[in-house]
Amino acid sequence: MKIDLTETTSSKINKALVQGRRAVGTPAIGMVLTLVIVTDEENAYDALKAANDASREHPSRTLVVIKRVSRSPRDRAKARLDAEVRVGTDAGTGETVILRLYGDVIDHAQSVVLPLLLPDAPVVVWWAVNAPAAPAQDPLGALAQRRVTDAYAAEQPIHELSTRAETYTPGDTDLSWTRITPWRSMLAAALDQAPCTVTSAEVEGEEFNPSCELLAMWLADRLNVPVTRKVSGGPGLTAVRMESSSGAIVLGRPDGSLATLSMRGQPDRAVALKRRDTSELLAEELRRLDPDEIYARALKFGVDRLGHGNGEQPAAEENAADGSVPDKPAAKKAAKKAAAK
Repeated sequence: MKIDLTETTSSKINKALVQGRRAVGTPAIGMVLTLVIVTDEENAYDALKAANDASREHPSRTLVVIKRVSRSPRDRAKARLDAEVRVGTDAGTGETVILRLYGDVIDHAQSVVLPLLLPDAPVVVWWAVNAPAAPAQDPLGALAQRRVTDAYAAEQPIHELSTRAETYTPGDTDLSWTRITPWRSMLAAALDQAPCTVTSAEVEGEEFNPSCELLAMWLADRLNVPVTRKVSGGPGLTAVRMESSSGAIVLGRPDGSLATLSMRGQPDRAVALKRRDTSELLAEELRRLDPDEIYARALKFGVDRLGHGNGEQPAAEENAADGSVPDKPAAKKAAKKAAAK
């Protein structure tokens, strides 16, 4: 069931939610948290689809905050709130409210969201794009127990990691960190199988990929050994090689799906290590609402302390002359060209 509201208020939205629940025959609220998604119109569909898929595991009230850009001074001076309320099959296993903010109300999104939060339930804010430099200090972030960002969606992903480290507050996390959970689990299990002393490590993956940097920083922090970051053609992470007292331990995934674990004295083993959808990443983050101390330690280790096997520094992304997203091949070429001048 969908209910459209134009030039509305938070009070009218709450009434529409009650009306919708009664109409579909579910007057009781059976949701475990409030998920606030901050995005733009371009990325709203994908973000909402990911949230609906994740709601199968975590029934929640999803509030999608879309800040619409006003093109004329007259429109910018006029504050307006439009909403679309979805309940029942149109909202996954919870409730969805799409909020479109215009004019001055854009600067007061927290005032719109606050009356719509589920009482006595945790709040998670996810910035699908354009995350603030300090999520905990953002007015919407201040309402949440957990704040989820995605450095991969930033124009300068590696620089974004440095910013996240400087402004980190317990409760912050990033989907770039969530993407490497299977890698961290597999590497930890490999070391448990073959007790040894690791002397060095190398992380190989595509350029300007924050997940690669985070994995390298995690290894350097936990193992207290030098870690080299090597660039490959991708997709994503392609290999991790650890030199140890009992020989090399190599976890390689050249195709983005199936990996191979190689250890001295043991046969090579195929490992399912496919790249996961955003919905799976979001569902994993919603399973825990306590601060992630391991992420904090890895993040604060610092990108600049990693070795670079190709002789390039991560700051090269800042040299992109066209201002486009560095993850794109064209931006990589522009960065290298600009750096050569």
